[in-house]
Amino acid sequence: MLNRRPFANIFGMIITVSIIITTALSFQDITATTNSNKTLSGVIIPTGCKSIDDLPDRKCTPGVLNGNVTQDNIEDTICHPGFAKSIRPPTKYTTPLEIELMKSYGFTGDRKDFELDHLISLQLGGHPKDVKNLWPEPYLTEFNAHIKDKFENYLHKQICNGSMSLSQAQKQIATDWKTNCIEAKKC
Repeated sequence: MLNRRPFANIFGMIITVSIIITTALSFQDITATTNSNKTLSGVIIPTGCKSIDDLPDRKCTPGVLNGNVTQDNIEDTICHPGFAKSIRPPTKYTTPLEIELMKSYGFTGDRKDFELDHLISLQLGGHPKDVKNLWPEPYLTEFNAHIKDKFENYLHKQICNGSMSLSQAQKQIATDWKTNCIEAKKC
């Protein structure tokens, strides 16, 4: 007579392994083209992001404001020397985030060819740590991180000298900074 017990044990192990693998995969983002999110130390990382015409993906990086910066307190916040440096996140936060966001945007290559950019910069009242305000901006494009930085500096001066409101500058940088930079003749 054939002993069926070994077959039952093997079948039981197969079922157990299948359940473990299915459970593990359900907690992972296994494709970079879906709109699901990954988590990095409590930060939800968007996936399937695409940079178009050197601008961030609006669904992944819409820009987020720092709620502690208002038009009424710009002299004590963004127009105060050293403010941006005082709220800049540490590299132990930004470096892993930049690597994950590069993957999210489908960017390959060396991390030194990118800057983890605040879409709305800290000097314009952007949120320092919200992932929806951060993206891996390339250095090796026509309208690159260096060009954007110059436009941000221009907008910062406009705010602090009273020529432009905080909200106007934030809108210019968050919507289509390239077009606004060209129209202002700063690019």
